[in-house]
Amino acid sequence: MNTLGLLALLLTLSAVFSIVNDRWLRLPMTIGVMLISIAASLLIIATGRFCPAYDPRVFAQSVLGSVNLPEALLNGALSLLLFAGALGVNLDCFRSKLKSVTALAVLGTVLAVLLLASAVWLIFPFMGIHAPFSWCVVLGAILAPTDPVSVIGMLRRLGLPQDIQAIFAGESLFNDGISIVIFGVTIGLATGDASHVTLTQIAEGFLWEACGGALLGAATGWLSLFLLRSSRDAHTQLIASLALATGTYSVASYFGMSGAVAVVVAGLCLGTRYSQSIFDEHGRKELNIAWALIDEVLNVLLFLLIGFAILEIPFHLSSLAAMLLVVPLSIMGRGLSVFLSTLPLHLRHWDKGRLLGILTWGGLRGGISLSLALGLPDGELRNLILPICYGVVVFTIVAQGLTMERVVRRFYPAS
Repeated sequence: MNTLGLLALLLTLSAVFSIVNDRWLRLPMTIGVMLISIAASLLIIATGRFCPAYDPRVFAQSVLGSVNLPEALLNGALSLLLFAGALGVNLDCFRSKLKSVTALAVLGTVLAVLLLASAVWLIFPFMGIHAPFSWCVVLGAILAPTDPVSVIGMLRRLGLPQDIQAIFAGESLFNDGISIVIFGVTIGLATGDASHVTLTQIAEGFLWEACGGALLGAATGWLSLFLLRSSRDAHTQLIASLALATGTYSVASYFGMSGAVAVVVAGLCLGTRYSQSIFDEHGRKELNIAWALIDEVLNVLLFLLIGFAILEIPFHLSSLAAMLLVVPLSIMGRGLSVFLSTLPLHLRHWDKGRLLGILTWGGLRGGISLSLALGLPDGELRNLILPICYGVVVFTIVAQGLTMERVVRRFYPAS
């Protein structure tokens, strides 16, 4: 199947599933599409069991292989999704909450990785599962990032106060880059590819990827604004924004920096007061509409692929038991990491745990976690970690995503 045929198939399935969801399920579109694709996947598996001579799973897996979800997301759609999310951030509120966002995105992510890794390392042996601590850290790094696609889409529906939205969106946009950096280091240690790396080298690599990516994003963002200052054509501005998103991500990746961090910072530059003097009202409206459409299409395609990814995952009794254990552990680890990373804030102003509850239950995982898990090298530990990660991703999207509005209304009844 060529590229155009593959894209046509995925868009057609997305359209059909969206219509089915809109007419009968009435769920948020991305969640509805994912659940329908999971149901379709289970039907494919069942058909293959009863009719092995006409196993549709072979064709479905060949399509998934053509898509290559880890490559398509981490080195493709991620730049556009993060850029679109950054464009929607209220920059004034983001600046006022920068310390909280930084603490959550950096310290909170590191704590989430270590807390979950330590918990599963201590508990797995009682289940007869023997996984080295380095691989437990890999699991923690995969499940640490909250998914900006899920979180930002959820924020648009709920109408939380602007400062809470800024913290939520800022953390979800930046902790992806931090988690990917941690994952890159820990997978090298776990597989032995970087067994002789020192702590100093790890720290230097982290600073280069995270801080270097942020500086690069700021440079490309301001350079784009400088070049656009004499243009008032909305289409030119849109093309320039597409070039900024994809170009920044590609350059950062080429130099070994975090493309995720770079593209978020570049996107935030387009929300500065200086950018308001460059984009007139018509140009800004056209830009927001175009990026909202790009974001929506990519979201639906991503959740479609998350649902069909179940065809690639080997489920076993031990992995299912581990999945049921890790789901609550990941939520508790998320809550504890949020609390500890923002402890000074709680000491100064305790708001009856409202912010802690919202940030904990709203910590949805998504395509980034699944893509990292699918990209693990083949072996027994991959067959263990992959089903666990898939279960956590689906649970957070469905259970937490669908109940988040009730949680918000309980803590913030006036929102």
